This record gives sequence, C-alpha cells and structure tokens, in this order.
Amino acid sequence: MTVQSLKGQLQICLQAIERKLSWGPAENWSNYDFIKLSELIFEASGVRLSATTLKRVWGRIRYKNSPTTTTLNALAQYSGAEDWRSFTRQHPLDSKAVPARREGITNPSQATSPGKKTHPTRRAWIAGSALILIFVFTGFLVSLAGNSEDNPKSSDFEFTANKVYTKGVPNSVIFTYDARAAKTDSVFIIQTWDYSRKTLVPREETHHSAIYYYPGFFRTALVVDGKIVKKHDLQISTDGWLGLVEIPGKPYYFKKSEIVEGDTVAIGEELLRANKFELMPVAPKVRLFNQRDLGNLNNDNFEFHIELKNDFNAGNNACQNVEVLIQCKDDIIIVPLMAPSCVGDASLYIPGKEIKSLTADLSGFGADLSDWTALEVVCVDRHIQFSVNGREALASTLLHDPTGIVGVQVRFNGPGAVRDVWFKGREGFIKL
Repeated sequence: MTVQSLKGQLQICLQAIERKLSWGPAENWSNYDFIKLSELIFEASGVRLSATTLKRVWGRIRYKNSPTTTTLNALAQYSGAEDWRSFTRQHPLDSKAVPARREGITNPSQATSPGKKTHPTRRAWIAGSALILIFVFTGFLVSLAGNSEDNPKSSDFEFTANKVYTKGVPNSVIFTYDARAAKTDSVFIIQTWDYSRKTLVPREETHHSAIYYYPGFFRTALVVDGKIVKKHDLQISTDGWLGLVEIPGKPYYFKKSEIVEGDTVAIGEELLRANKFELMPVAPKVRLFNQRDLGNLNNDNFEFHIELKNDFNAGNNACQNVEVLIQCKDDIIIVPLMAPSCVGDASLYIPGKEIKSLTADLSGFGADLSDWTALEVVCVDRHIQFSVNGREALASTLLHDPTGIVGVQVRFNGPGAVRDVWFKGREGFIKL
C-alpha cells in the first residue's frame, strides 16, 4: 500500500469512528475526549493508544511518520473490523479519490497529475477568477458579521439540570431549557463527555430527561445551530462507597451492606458467585466508586493514600491488573498496579501526559497484590510523585491547568478490596 493510499484509507477509518462516536467533528474534541477514546479503543482491542497518538492520527499534532501496524489494527477493530487488512478490504479506496482531510486539498480537482502543465493564459484566468471569488466571499462574510442578530447568543437561551436524587445511582436528571430563539430545529443537549449522548430535542419544548447509571462529573451543554450557547456542570455523586459490575447495558449494583465492613470495602469471590458472576475464563469487571463534593481540593496540591488487594490470579487475570483513578472535574489521573511479571505492559496517565512502559521504567508499579498494597500520590505545585509500599515508583509534572478533584474509582478484574482511603489538601484531611 502506497503512502497516499494509506492516508486515504486512514481518513475513511477515522470518519467511520467519528460516525460511531457521534461526538461531532474531531477538530472540536477536547483532550478529555481523546483520553476517553483511548479507553474505548483499549476495551475493544486490548491495545491502549495514548491520547497523544490519537491526536497525531487525527492531525491535531503534526507528525510526519505513518501510524504503526498496531495503531492501524486497533483503530480498525474499534471501527468494527477484525483488523486493518480486513478494514481495507471492506472499504476499498477509490483510486480516483484524493484524501481531502488534513492534506490541505478540499477538492480532488485541485490535485494536478505529475507532468501535466497548465497554459499561462489559463493560469491567469484561474487566478483572476479566484480573486473575484475571494472578494465576493469576503463581502458575504462581512454581511454576515454585520447581521450578528442571526447568530445564536448565549443570553437568548436558558439551560439548567436538576437531579431527582441528591446522590446515588441510577439517577435521573431533568434538563430545563429555552431554545425558542434558535433559527433552525438544530437544538441538542450534550449530557456527558460522551457525545453519543448528544440528544436532539424539540426547539419549542422546555424539558428533557435522562438516566445516569454511573457517577461522575459531567459538563453538560445546550447546542444551538452548531454552537454551544449554555453549559451546566453536573455531578452525579455516590452515597459513600458504591460497588458494581460492568455489564452491557446497565451495571449490576451491590448493596452497601454487602460490600462495606468497617474501614474495608470489598467485592469478594463469594459475593460474586452468589450473584451468578463466574470468574472463569473471563473475570467480571468490578468497580468501586466514591465521589462527592470535596471542596477546594485541587489536583496541583494534594496527598492521596489507598490500600488495596486483588487476590484472584487465575484465568485472564494472571497479571492481577488494577487501575486507581483520581477523577477530576475535567481531567483524570490513572495509576496502574499489577503483578511484577507484567510491568512490561503498563500505562500511567497524568494530566497532559501518558507514560507507557514501552518508553519508561514502570517496574515500581509491580507488587504482590494478593496481599494489601499501599499506593501514595503526593503532588506539590504540579510536581507529582507516586509511591508503592513506601518506595518511589515515578515522579513527573502535571502539564494541564489545575482543576478540582471529585473522587476515586478503582477498577479490578474479579474480586477486589480497598481500605484506608483518604485525601489531604490545603484545607485538611478528607476520609473516604
């Protein structure tokens, strides 16, 4: 496959992914969108492509090299194909087509065949016509600018979101909006970071309801005629610790009395089997959440401590992989822990940077998770340090602007337990 045909096939694949996500044009995606897409691709393919890699593929970061076979296979698998080769067979490239996106060519006719020359008179005619078009188009833009009342203004609209319950999931949210000033029927409500939940709503109506099955901090928005005119921060908090198993559709929730005993929160093997979850050959995805308003606790200056255990190491969980997520208002910190023999395939994310074992020493995050393992995170003026069982595993620097911390999520495959979980910030000690 030539470089040109590779680019053409890649654009087709990227467009297929954008259609699948329904997040809108990729040029409008935020950094968090690329982080989330990285997670979705990992779940579909088992390959974790960093947010930076995805930005390069989508042309948000300049990069001259072609994507690796691993990257192409992962993208193809997320789009629905078996691998890249299968994708190219299912979506053959028109030999006459020229990739238009991210190549600076908006019309295939702009590409001139090698060796083909244009007559000087014809060139002059084309140049003159182009100038005329530029003047006409400029006049059109000026007329639009002069008629600004046709553009949606934030002050012309209203948008709020109210939870049915103060805390807990599932939780319904009633969105109240006034979009009567819209010029068209293009009125959408974005309910989460996930634009697939962007819902078309009637312009003349005033209410829309949605159910949230997972806790989190969501920046909801009202979109009118392609422009975000109003935003509303929405936090779906937990009532203390929440334990669940991820399954297609709706998660399976455990009662708090089943998982909390003193300072320990656990979803054990016996509890899983009692609720018809088998551990072999594929262990269920167990999740523990504790999310609430943590005041002025920010991710640029904080201390965090947690002890955890994952004593199931059979089937597909031989590596005993655990992820600890410190969830922020519009960012995230993801810390991996695993058996020492599996540190060769680890990935750590801090705001603005993904650190992978392919290019860094992450052996410090390997531990005997069959026993209680202590993870500590200390951040002082954006300088962040990770320690496992009292030994420094890594130190780095946050690149993004500071933002508030809203809680913790811990991801296990199969049984898992946590205890002694707390934060410390400038305003003091916070026990979870």
